[in-house]
Amino acid sequence: MMEQPAKRLSEEMAIYYDASKCTACRGCQAACKVWNELPSPIEKNAGASTFTGSYQNPADLDENTRLIVTFEERERAERYGIDWAFGRRSCMHCTDAACVNVCPSGCLYHDPDGSGLVIYDVDKCIGCQYCRSACPFDVPRHTGVGLAGTGIKINKCTGCIDRVRQGMEPACVATCQPNALKFGPRSEMLDLARKRVEKLHKMGFADARVYGDAECGGLHSIHVLKYDLSMYQKLPEDAHPSALTSAMGVMKPLAAVGAIGIVGGLGISFLTGLGYKRDKMYYDEESGDVIDTDTDEVVRHISQEEGER
Repeated sequence: MMEQPAKRLSEEMAIYYDASKCTACRGCQAACKVWNELPSPIEKNAGASTFTGSYQNPADLDENTRLIVTFEERERAERYGIDWAFGRRSCMHCTDAACVNVCPSGCLYHDPDGSGLVIYDVDKCIGCQYCRSACPFDVPRHTGVGLAGTGIKINKCTGCIDRVRQGMEPACVATCQPNALKFGPRSEMLDLARKRVEKLHKMGFADARVYGDAECGGLHSIHVLKYDLSMYQKLPEDAHPSALTSAMGVMKPLAAVGAIGIVGGLGISFLTGLGYKRDKMYYDEESGDVIDTDTDEVVRHISQEEGER
C-alpha cells in the first residue's frame, strides 16, 4: 500500500452506518471494488451452484471483497409480516485492535496521522493469519491462501486512507444514495447515532441501539442498528480482544524474532541439504546382500535368520 504525505488530523474520524436507512442497493460494495481495484467474478451465479435462499452476495468477506451488505429476516412475533435487517460487514477499525496486538511483523498499525483507522503495509505481511484468528469480528482475509507460489498477504478495508489523507470521504460513503453512510469526526458521528436511535425508539423500534461506542475500546465504524444483535452478522455483544491477544502486544518483539528465526532455520536447512544425495541401494534375495547401485559394493549382508526376525 502506497504511503501518502502525512497530514496530522486534529480529531479521530469514523464511518457512520445507519442500518435503518440502508436500502441494500450495494452501491458501497461496488464502489469499494472499483476504487481499490478488487476483482469480481463475472460468470452468472459464480461461486454458488444453487440459490442459497439469501440475496446476500457474496456470502461473506473474501480475499477480494472488503465490504459486504448482509441480509437477515425473521417473522414478526406479535404482528403479521417479516422484519428485514440490512447490515454492514467490514473492518471496524478498533481502538484496541486485536489484529494490531497480535501482528508479529508490524504489518498492521493505527494510522499515525490520527484518523484512528487500522491500516497495513502489505510488504511486511508474513502470511501468518494471526490477525483473522484474533479479530472478534472475523474480518481480515488474505490473498494467496491455497495458491502455490503466490504468497499469502492480508487484504481488508483500510477506510480508504489514501482518500482520507487527501480530504476525501471513503469510496463507500461517497456513493451512498440514501445517506445511510457518512464520514466525519468520531465524536460527531456518535452524537448523530445517538440522536437517530432516540428517534427509532419513538418510532417503536425498542431494540434500536448504537454499536461501536465502547466495543474494543471504541470503534471507528459506528453502527445504528434497528433491531437486536441477532439480526446482524458477526457483531458480538461486549466485543473486546481476548487477554491472550493483549499479551501478544507485549510479546510482539519476541514473536517477530521467532518468526524470523523460523524462516532463517528453514533457509539453513535448505542450504545444508544442497548437494546431499541419498545412496541408492537394492537387495539381492539370492545372496542376501544389500548392494550400492552406483559402486556395486556390498553395503550389508542380511542372513536368512535376520530376515525372518
